[in-house]
Amino acid sequence: MKEQKIEENSLKKNKHIDLRNFIKILEKKKEIVYVDKEINTRFELAVIVSKFENKAIIFKNIKEKDIPVIGNLLGTRKRFALALGIETEKDIHNIINKAINNITNKIKIKIKSNAPYYENSSRNLSILPIVTHFEKDAGPYITSSIVYAKDQEKGNQNSSTHRLLKLDDKHMAIRMVEGRHLHRCFMYSKEHGEDLKVAIVIGVHPSVNISAAYQASYGIDEMLIANSLLKGNLYLNKNKYSQLLIPAYSEIVLEGRILKDKTHEEWMVEMLKTYDIKRQQPVFELEKILFRNNAMFHDILPGFSEHRLLMGLPVESKIFDSVKNIVPSTSQVHLTDGGCNWLTAVVQITKRLEGEPKNALLAAFSSHPSLKMAIVVDRDINPSNPTEVEYAISTRCQADKGLLIIQNAKGSSLDPSSDQENLLTTKLGIDATASLLKRREGFEIAKIPGENNINISEYINE
Repeated sequence: MKEQKIEENSLKKNKHIDLRNFIKILEKKKEIVYVDKEINTRFELAVIVSKFENKAIIFKNIKEKDIPVIGNLLGTRKRFALALGIETEKDIHNIINKAINNITNKIKIKIKSNAPYYENSSRNLSILPIVTHFEKDAGPYITSSIVYAKDQEKGNQNSSTHRLLKLDDKHMAIRMVEGRHLHRCFMYSKEHGEDLKVAIVIGVHPSVNISAAYQASYGIDEMLIANSLLKGNLYLNKNKYSQLLIPAYSEIVLEGRILKDKTHEEWMVEMLKTYDIKRQQPVFELEKILFRNNAMFHDILPGFSEHRLLMGLPVESKIFDSVKNIVPSTSQVHLTDGGCNWLTAVVQITKRLEGEPKNALLAAFSSHPSLKMAIVVDRDINPSNPTEVEYAISTRCQADKGLLIIQNAKGSSLDPSSDQENLLTTKLGIDATASLLKRREGFEIAKIPGENNINISEYINE
């Protein structure tokens, strides 16, 4: 990561971008609501967020806490697009993939010596409005936390999103997927007899959340992606405790260590709205909490739209890029809501050869190992409209020719129907494109001239 030292007074010439800036955009677009009533973090907050998926929501009055909570921040594709600085959802893939490709340009990241998160401090997790979401959860969870750690093998730093179960006022169990980047950093430290120093941030500009959720190649610093998404306007600060570069305008920062020799059982609801299996996970020990004046706590309701989109849309962009490299006429990829924006994808292509749909299916499965079902449709089918997709399957697919079944393939640990212990599943690909060997007119969807231009209200007397 290239660092650019700047003088404090030069900040007046450079606009920092943080969560508070984004909230102002949501206010302007009427995409956010405020709740003044006192709210309990045990179930009540989660219930309200579940009813407001069409709006971001700020709870100003949290029972027995001084820090307000924001939820459903990225609960729609529209707000996701706004976070990326664009007006249309169709450009999300291009913006994310462009940011990934731009990290090779080594856009300089600005380093701020005195970060606002040093304004206040505490050594007790009880000051945070940590939410208990579901009746059978192991306890209250921090769900938006981005964990920063040093990669001792490559000398880089890693940032990724992890859930944290509060155990007491100093300790939390942290879920780390085995083999992924943070787990590799932790195992390296553990094998060398050391705890892993980390900095955990809560409440950042959504571009930072998006970048931390992206499954980048090992050794790539996700903050380079965030800086690219923010057009070079990301400010980082070298945290005094961990010596890690973290967002200077983070609302809340937790300093501490992931202990090499202590574990605790944890489980919670995952993307599929089902309970994850119980696991023994490492324990984080708090050193200090740092937080801004008027700090805000970001909570993500597990299994609901913000969780699914935050995890799914960066992957959707990755699938799009991979499939388009194999089938250049690919125009859209949509991870469906019914597949929890994770397990099922619809790929839209302009079919030129009979074998292209199968190539597209194989590319989709290869780029996202958790993908369980993929459907390829023609350009005249809207991949985000389930009725149109079902129509394509019903009228353009013959089961003996159009189905691709891949047995004993690597799948998602979240799918309760799969072999979750060995991560094995059966994948289904569906070619729902019109045959090029048959009369094209037979698949043409009839249209009425002028149907897209008419304003029906002009014909009704009220």
